[in-house]
Amino acid sequence: MLPKLSANINLFEVNNADLSKISALQTPQSFLAVVHIPETVPADLKNFKNQFTIVLDGIQDPGNMGTIIRTADWFGFKNIICSEDCVEAYNPKTVQATMGSLARIKIYYENLINLLAVNKISVFGALLDGNSIYKTDWGKEGLIILGNEGKGITTEVIKKINHPVTIPRIGDAESLNVAISAAIFCSEISRTKN
Repeated sequence: MLPKLSANINLFEVNNADLSKISALQTPQSFLAVVHIPETVPADLKNFKNQFTIVLDGIQDPGNMGTIIRTADWFGFKNIICSEDCVEAYNPKTVQATMGSLARIKIYYENLINLLAVNKISVFGALLDGNSIYKTDWGKEGLIILGNEGKGITTEVIKKINHPVTIPRIGDAESLNVAISAAIFCSEISRTKN
């Protein structure tokens, strides 16, 4: 059965052999989409007022990036700002992990030090020695910085954080996956906003 699609979307049926040839996956899904990558525009922090925005510092794993994008979409976040050394959002593995959410989230790549130097919005950062996420006063807007999978947030970016936040550890695990951390931050911010 064909899905219900907008009239401005062209739909072409192909057989499984052709689908396997045009997909990057060994076992492709039933549907593929060809979309235009949006034009790159600089992030203007004036446009991020009265909302929360995820900021990613050095995320390298395409699966983590895709999961963060999908999670942000689930919780109603509209924008993600990435450092220049983050994995490309249009990497095929990232695109697959977003499960379509990439079409609804605006992604920006910026020099975070330069961007944060002119910032007037509260900056929250996921750090091990911050205040408990469950006792944080989020206010009405903010940048939420999450760091690299192995190294965390870079020292220069840490200096720009005015609200260090931690997810309290109860068990014995050494760390949390960055995508899981992003989900907890998004959930807690959404819960306290409502």
